[in-house]
Amino acid sequence: MLLGSGALWLLPNYAAGKIQSVDAGTSEAESTGAMNILLVGVDKRDNLSRRQQNQLHLGRDVGQRTDTMMVIHLSEDHRKVTVVSLPRDTWTTIPGKGEHKINSAYQFGGAKLAVKTVEQATGLRVNHYVEVNVLGFIDVVESLGGVTVCTPVTIDDPKTKLSLQPGTYTLDGVKALAYARTRATARSDLDRIDRQQQVISALLSKALSGGTLTNPAKLAGLVDSTLKTLTVDTALAKDLLGLANQLKDVSTDDVSFATVPLADVNYHAPTGESAVLWDKEAARDLFRRINADQPLVEPSASASAKASVSPSGSPSAAGSPSASPTALTIAPGRISVKVLNGTLITGLGATTKARLVEAGFMVPSPPGDTPRRDFATTVIRYPPGREDSARTVAAAIPGAELREQPDVAGIEVVVGQNNHDVKKVTVAEPVGEPVGSAASATPAAQATPTARTATQNICKK
Repeated sequence: MLLGSGALWLLPNYAAGKIQSVDAGTSEAESTGAMNILLVGVDKRDNLSRRQQNQLHLGRDVGQRTDTMMVIHLSEDHRKVTVVSLPRDTWTTIPGKGEHKINSAYQFGGAKLAVKTVEQATGLRVNHYVEVNVLGFIDVVESLGGVTVCTPVTIDDPKTKLSLQPGTYTLDGVKALAYARTRATARSDLDRIDRQQQVISALLSKALSGGTLTNPAKLAGLVDSTLKTLTVDTALAKDLLGLANQLKDVSTDDVSFATVPLADVNYHAPTGESAVLWDKEAARDLFRRINADQPLVEPSASASAKASVSPSGSPSAAGSPSASPTALTIAPGRISVKVLNGTLITGLGATTKARLVEAGFMVPSPPGDTPRRDFATTVIRYPPGREDSARTVAAAIPGAELREQPDVAGIEVVVGQNNHDVKKVTVAEPVGEPVGSAASATPAAQATPTARTATQNICKK
């Protein structure tokens, strides 16, 4: 978020005095070429007061450990950013320490050993190192006025005291931390990775928004909170401002997220620990593509037809799902839907809602009724700019009509007497599964790398 916003280049003297540095044993790179940055989220508790520990529900363990490890690849022209999450439970070899979970590297030998371990596991040369702490994360979220997230499943975590029903929420810093840290869903740490990528995407979107960068008070708060968050390698501390300036034009469409493909998500280590194993061949291909500066997400095809509304209010031929062969790009788990019963059939709205939830969509509100109750065909209404989401809903309700309507706030499904059956759909683009979905709960190996852009990660209300 710091690099993408390019905010620091405006305040060089102030920034230089606030950035903390550490000798991470990284391989320095030219500031204008392709580079790899290891991002480590550190769960350090022994410097927290008892009040802070109680407020954040972190427990009283002392020492430092890594909750998050990501490799950030900047393309040679610094116009594209690829972020690959490394599951913290990855079973691997820690140089000089034997086989352990990858997050043990930091605990054994700090930044240097974490860098060396990641280089050995990925085959990539790590050029720079960035470390983030929990308090700084909270400050960043607060400085941006909260972060919007969405969950298609219930989260009830007694450890973090986080309780959310399916739906979309704007969270403050403390709750955002709990959302990014909870493991209380089907795939535990793997779902947590998806949530972390969702949170980072939302923060990036807010940091890049005109409302933040053009507001001096918001910008100053963002810069100050971001600086308190970071510890970087010595070389990056000297050149961070120049790098931030180069990346200030990067958009959420230019940032993609992926997770290392896995062969076994229920590996029982010799120590008795539960861990995960990488799919060696797929992981090797993933990091080969990154090392070759190849993007993981190809540009999506532009819509060949856009739904429209005729003066009479009925959709044109272009509004039919069958009229557009455009690949689906928004997964059901990222889409919130409102259901309205457009018929006199009692319970049809509730039945349709249940089927949509079963298909992976978020339907946070109870079904309502339309003023008119004579809809013969199911209609999917959507506001301008939500064509991609509407196409996914239309694919799940074969025969439903698509209507773009400026007066609706989100995706609405008006259930008609016909064409109200719901089927499960999958996106055609190689994107990740939504957090907590039925598909993501299956402990199956992922044969190929999956990736999605920050734009695709951002929740759509």
